[in-house]
Amino acid sequence: MTHSRARGVYLPRLADAAASSMTTYGIPLLVLGTTNSSSLTGVAFVLAWAPRLCTFALAGTAVDRFGPARVFRLAAAARALVAGLAVPALAMTGAEVAASLVMLLAACAGCLTQFSFIAAESIGGAASREADGAAHRVQSVLLSIDQAAALAGPAAGGLLLQWAGSSGMLAVISGLSLLSAAIAPSARHMPGPTAGNGPAPQGWRTGWSTLRALPPLAWLVGGLALSNLTLGFLEAATPVIVVKELGRSSASVGVVWSCAAAASLLAVAVCRVAIDRWGLSGVGRWAALVTAVPCFLIAHADSYPAYLVLAAVFMAGDSMLAVVLRTLRSHLIPAEVFGSTLSVTVLILLLPYPLAGILMAVVDPAAIRTVITACAVVQAIGLLCAFTRGTRSRPRHGKRR
Repeated sequence: MTHSRARGVYLPRLADAAASSMTTYGIPLLVLGTTNSSSLTGVAFVLAWAPRLCTFALAGTAVDRFGPARVFRLAAAARALVAGLAVPALAMTGAEVAASLVMLLAACAGCLTQFSFIAAESIGGAASREADGAAHRVQSVLLSIDQAAALAGPAAGGLLLQWAGSSGMLAVISGLSLLSAAIAPSARHMPGPTAGNGPAPQGWRTGWSTLRALPPLAWLVGGLALSNLTLGFLEAATPVIVVKELGRSSASVGVVWSCAAAASLLAVAVCRVAIDRWGLSGVGRWAALVTAVPCFLIAHADSYPAYLVLAAVFMAGDSMLAVVLRTLRSHLIPAEVFGSTLSVTVLILLLPYPLAGILMAVVDPAAIRTVITACAVVQAIGLLCAFTRGTRSRPRHGKRR
C-alpha cells in the first residue's frame, strides 16, 4: 500500500508541484527578460492569476464529473504541450511577437495549473480516506512535497533562465508536466465521477451565508485577503526591485523565494507547537505582527541581503497566519457545508492576486516602494480588525489543539 501510494500519489504530486512552482515564479522573470518592462511584468502576473479565478468552479465541476485522475492527467499533459510548443515559437519570433506569446503562455499556464491543483488535492483527499488511521501521515507527506517544491522551484527557475535561457526553463517545465501526466494514477485506481451536491449557484449562496454567519472566520478571511494583496504585489514587484534596482541576476530572484519557502516550512513546524501552548488567538496576533512589520521595512530595504531576510520573515508570518486560518476553519465550518464555504473563502483569498498584478502594471516603477508602504498600511489595518473585532466572540481553544 505504501509503495502504491508513493507511485500513484506522491511522485505525480511532486512532479506537478515542481512544474507549477517554476511556472508561477519563472514566467514573470521570463516576461521581464523578454520585454524589459515592469508594467508588462504586472500584466503577466494578472494573466497568470485571473484564469485561476475564472476556472476555479469549472475545475471543481470537471473533477466531480470526470474524476480527479483523468483531469490531472489531461491538465498536466496540456501544460507540457503548451510549454513545449512555446520553446520553438519564442526562438522563431521577434521581440514584439515574443512578448505576446509569453503573455499567452502565462494565461494558459495559470488556467491549467488550477485544474491540476484541484485534481491533485482531490487525489490526496482520496488517498487520506483510504489510509484511514494513517490519514495524517499522508497529509504530512503531501504538505512536505508542496513546501519542497516551493523551496526548490523558484531557485531552479531563476537558475535555468540565467544559464539555459527561456528555452531551457520551458523545456524543464514541459518535461516535469509530462512526467506527472505519465505517472499519474489511472482512473480505475481512483474514485470515479460523482454527482454534485446541487447547482453551482446554490453552493455559492450556501457558502456566502455560512461565512457571514461565522464572524471570526469572516474577519480573518478579510484580513488575510488584504494581506494577500501585499503578498501579491511583492511577488510581482520583486523581479523589478531585485534585478533593476539592486542590480542582481534573475537567479537571485529565485533565491529570495526559495529562502522564503524555507522560512515558511520552519514557521509551520513551530506554529503547530505554539498553538498547542498559546492557542489560536495568541499565535495569530504574533503572526500578524511578524507579517506586518517586515512589510514596512521592505519598502526601505536598499540591499539584497536585507531584502531577502525581510521577505523570508514576511513569508514566515504569512504561513503562520495560514495555519491559524486552516485550524479555525476546521473548527467553525459545519461538515455538511464545508465544501461550499471552503470554495468561497479560497476565492476571496485569491482575488487580491490579479488586483496586485493590475496595480503593478499601472504604477510607475519609481513609485513601487511607496505602493508597498501603502499596501503595508492596508494589511496592518485588516489584520488588526481580524484579531480584535473577529476574536470578540471566539471561544478560547484548549490545550488539546
